[in-house]
Amino acid sequence: MKAIIPVAGAGTKLRPLTYTQPKALIPLAGKTILSVIVDQLLEAGVTDFVFVIGYLGEKIQRYIEKTYPHLNCTFVNQTDRRGTGHAIWLTRDAVGDDEMMIVLGDTVCDYDVREVLNSEVSQIGVKKVDDPRSFGVAELGEKDIVLKAVEKPLIPKSNMAMVGIYYIKENKELFAALDHHLLNRAASEGEYHLTNALQYMIETGITFQAFRVNNWFDCGKKESLLSTNAILLKQMGGDITEVQHHSYHNTVVIPPVSIAEGCHITNSIIGPNVTIGECTTVEFSIIKDSIIGSYAELEEVVLKASIIGNDAYVRGLSQSLNIGDNTEIDLG
Repeated sequence: MKAIIPVAGAGTKLRPLTYTQPKALIPLAGKTILSVIVDQLLEAGVTDFVFVIGYLGEKIQRYIEKTYPHLNCTFVNQTDRRGTGHAIWLTRDAVGDDEMMIVLGDTVCDYDVREVLNSEVSQIGVKKVDDPRSFGVAELGEKDIVLKAVEKPLIPKSNMAMVGIYYIKENKELFAALDHHLLNRAASEGEYHLTNALQYMIETGITFQAFRVNNWFDCGKKESLLSTNAILLKQMGGDITEVQHHSYHNTVVIPPVSIAEGCHITNSIIGPNVTIGECTTVEFSIIKDSIIGSYAELEEVVLKASIIGNDAYVRGLSQSLNIGDNTEIDLG
């Protein structure tokens, strides 16, 4: 069994933050988006990983090798971003004949991984949404058997969006389906969607069953990322130790928060719903509902609903910001 995690996307909706940092490495409730996904799979007993990297891929590789030094993993480069179907197709040599668990690199969900892996048939994760036109959609029959998989339908016949989690037992059939679409140039707007290959498999008689995720956390936009951070902080505890609390001079910390090691915080109010990366300095500031990267410096600011990148310097009064890495701003 191999887990495939495509993380080659550029994360354009989160710019300027993602100009210098992959979306998968944005801090989230004391982890990163990528580490949340990897930890879920590790806890379920998955041991072999294939990461499809591209945009800023060297940062993804360094992060995995540093954070998970003993992980059995392979890195596959997607130099030409041609969609999820193309990304999975590139892993065919790394995967071999093994069954696959595919989790898209910005998909954070609450679900029972072991239960999915113990299924007798291939599985597709779904979640009911109000407007499914922006997603791949699964049309379901009895016992949640997937009758049809459609990518971003103009007139959806189902409100069950595919969340980006797939358990594939029929390895050879999937790669044959991807071959079929790639060779016949069955692309939509220049992208080869995994959804098209899944539909081809369904048409050839392969059974897919849908499983419903309990929660689906959207990490694609600033507002939804901040909301996801708040939810996960609550779920993961998000409280600091007494020792940690006393190390912040003249500072009030309102849980849930996650403050990494090496931070220097004085004369400030932090929280609720704040994640701060390692070795960040905060002085004379009020921060709530925000994500702050590592090695950032914040002085005399009032921040809410903000995302600040690594090594950023912000000084002066503010309210809501989205700032990339290595940025200096003086609002005084």
